[in-house]
Amino acid sequence: MMLGLWSLLLLWRLAAPCEGLLETVGTLARIDKDDLSKAIQNSLVGGPILQNALGTVTSVNQGLLGSRGLLGGGGLLGYGGIFGVVEELSSVKIEELTLPEVSLKLLPGFGVQLNLHTKVGLHGSGPLGGLLQLAAEVNVSSRVALGMSSRGTPTLVLKRCSTLLGHISLLSGLLPAPLFAVVEQTLFKVLPSLLCPVVDSVLGVMNELLGATLCLVPLGALGSVEFTLATLPLISNQYIELNIDSIVKSAAGDIIDFPKPHVPVKVPPKQDHTSQVTVPLYLFNTVFGVLQINGALDIDITPELVPSNIPLTTTHLAALVPEALGRLPPGQHLLLSLRVKEVPTITLQKKKATVSIPATIHVLSSVPQGTPAALFQLNEVLTLNAQLAPSATKLHLSLSLERLRGKLASSSAHTFDASRLEEWLSNVLRAAYVPKLNVDLEVGIPLPKILNVNFANSVVDIIEDAVVLTVTS
Repeated sequence: MMLGLWSLLLLWRLAAPCEGLLETVGTLARIDKDDLSKAIQNSLVGGPILQNALGTVTSVNQGLLGSRGLLGGGGLLGYGGIFGVVEELSSVKIEELTLPEVSLKLLPGFGVQLNLHTKVGLHGSGPLGGLLQLAAEVNVSSRVALGMSSRGTPTLVLKRCSTLLGHISLLSGLLPAPLFAVVEQTLFKVLPSLLCPVVDSVLGVMNELLGATLCLVPLGALGSVEFTLATLPLISNQYIELNIDSIVKSAAGDIIDFPKPHVPVKVPPKQDHTSQVTVPLYLFNTVFGVLQINGALDIDITPELVPSNIPLTTTHLAALVPEALGRLPPGQHLLLSLRVKEVPTITLQKKKATVSIPATIHVLSSVPQGTPAALFQLNEVLTLNAQLAPSATKLHLSLSLERLRGKLASSSAHTFDASRLEEWLSNVLRAAYVPKLNVDLEVGIPLPKILNVNFANSVVDIIEDAVVLTVTS
């Protein structure tokens, strides 16, 4: 009895993700059923794969099933097609077919119940003369399973399809009862069975979109991030959940294994009629890690990189820490060599994002046509505020220096209190180093592409060790 109870509990957990799901490393995407429905509707309107397979989409009103599409004149069921049976009887042609209305219901633990409802208009010459107009309603009902393909991508598979021909009405003209019965019988037998392939074609487009979720996203010229599906997709009554892992690769294609956090992240609940992507701290760490490994966080600061109101000479340095210069004459230019030998620390909490960069700064005296002379070395920690702004494909970061804290590591002359240099050094870094960081960070934090959901206008919420993007469906 207890074994059966535990089995039921395990099945329930796999069937539907709960609110506040704990997650660790992966990017968590929760796609609302409204966005899934929109993607299906868009595939009917003008998906290129469907156009190639089933005919030309001439307008939104005609859609996939328009006058030049699957059911129109010249289509599968048009003149010369299977509907020739009807045409021989009453010269009836399908002249109008509205773009199907899409309705769906998510089935926890299985997939999707998909319904396509459309109205068919048939025109022709009646057997007794005059214009004959008929109208019929058709509903295609299908059960679609959501799983994982052999390539590791989420995939939709048609498991069952049935059709229901609704009311057939005579709008104008005369049609004797025996011929009406033949037309009705032909529609019941032929039309429903030929609409299920439409569902298969729609699923083909949807699987192309789902497959694009798992892709290789370049990080400029420094490397790339590959998104992979970590677990089987989970389904609730309102949304589909994808847990997406991030594999970081160097420019040469080698996998870079950054330490993964052991403390799980509590993901906030998703509101109805919204889609949500949760970007973990790990993905921020990997981007900064790639930058650090490639030396993109290092810089040599010369007087040419700072404005004239920020002096970079031994004269100004002597006014702050004269004991650091020894017998060095005034008026010489300074060179600051900043090196980052450890991966920066990113903190996400309480609606704030900060970046801490541990840096070694060598201060040298630059002698024209000579070798720079080392004066002293500082071990500094730069704390920067990060402003986050989403686009369709990435989360952009813009840094600003909040504070600088450090100490003297070594000196060629006498020791001194390094805090006396903080204001001057902060001004130098704001002018020369922070702009360089922001240029390097134009690679952004990559976002997975899911069913063409656009997160450019999403609401950004910084939580403990993650950033949540929410967009209204």
